[in-house]
Amino acid sequence: MIYLDNAATTQPCAEAVEAVTRLMTEDWGNPSSVHTFGIRAEDALKTARKQVAAALGAEKERVFFTSGGTEADNWAIFSAAQRLGKRGKHIVTTAVEHHAVLHPMQKLETMGFEVTYLQPDETGFVSAESLETALRPDTILVSVMMVNNETGAVMPIADMIRATRRRAPLALFHTDAVQGFGKVAFRAKTLGADLISVSGHKVHGIKGAGALYIRPALPLPPFVLGGGQEENFRSGTEPLPAIAAFGAACAAMDIPSEIAKVSALRDRCRAELAKIDGVTLLGKGDAPHVVAFSLPGVRSQGILNCLQDDGIFVSAGSACSRGHRSHVLEAMRLSPKIIDGAVRVSLGRMNTEADVVALAKSLSGVRARLRG
Repeated sequence: MIYLDNAATTQPCAEAVEAVTRLMTEDWGNPSSVHTFGIRAEDALKTARKQVAAALGAEKERVFFTSGGTEADNWAIFSAAQRLGKRGKHIVTTAVEHHAVLHPMQKLETMGFEVTYLQPDETGFVSAESLETALRPDTILVSVMMVNNETGAVMPIADMIRATRRRAPLALFHTDAVQGFGKVAFRAKTLGADLISVSGHKVHGIKGAGALYIRPALPLPPFVLGGGQEENFRSGTEPLPAIAAFGAACAAMDIPSEIAKVSALRDRCRAELAKIDGVTLLGKGDAPHVVAFSLPGVRSQGILNCLQDDGIFVSAGSACSRGHRSHVLEAMRLSPKIIDGAVRVSLGRMNTEADVVALAKSLSGVRARLRG
């Protein structure tokens, strides 16, 4: 099996599996309990928080666990709107966000907020200048993803934050860094974002845990009410096995070397695909782990089926779109033929050059096999 769908989810690393096993068989107490068994669980929770914070470049007190990236995005958006809704009703985002951002924005529009959706260029990139033009005195929130999950476009988050501070100093800035965490170099302390969303299963943890970074001194309203866990921000007994796996996966990351390795694989992949007759590469290939391409005139599902027959697993755009035409590629104003033949390859640290070569070899015969 050659797995090339790492933007959808990653294989849990050995350290994450070990952490899950330990927290399910040994230290499975409730971290809110005050007896020794609970204290051991609480220690595991504290360790995981330190590990995730270290990988994020954040203060451990500012990392709050969630069920995943989607919840972290929802929390950031709805709580920011709740906190600042009396100051203004204008929000800026992009047309190429994950649905975990777009759907909350649509909900806020029904509640009286005005949302500006910045349009990308033909590569999927959204410039800081377009954001600055859209900002207004009544802008209260900006939410822009760090790396697009379908095209790999890397957004100029630091420049966008500076533009926001100049033009709308009271606005909060949120970035969905689910595809950026561990893939592009940044540190929460110095990036300048007020809110950053990340997810465990995208960095070789397991599904069920994510986190929201909240900058110091930001009194964000709580998202889930109950027993007061996560400093009263997000109540509910913590899913400790998933959180411990998240922490262990973060501790196991060597971000600079992984970026270098995966970037080299991306370059080799783009070079091999460019040799294949009929292949159109999409985007600029900014992110180290995403290669998007199309075989115009051939349906994505047919390509996926042929590759799968050869034991190669890729994706037709976002794994969350479930067969619907990509809103990202439509926003890039690509032709229907290109959109309908679009495929996403997403690489990870467990992939090799041999995987890339096998992909190109299999893909070179796809058109003939489908015609046959």
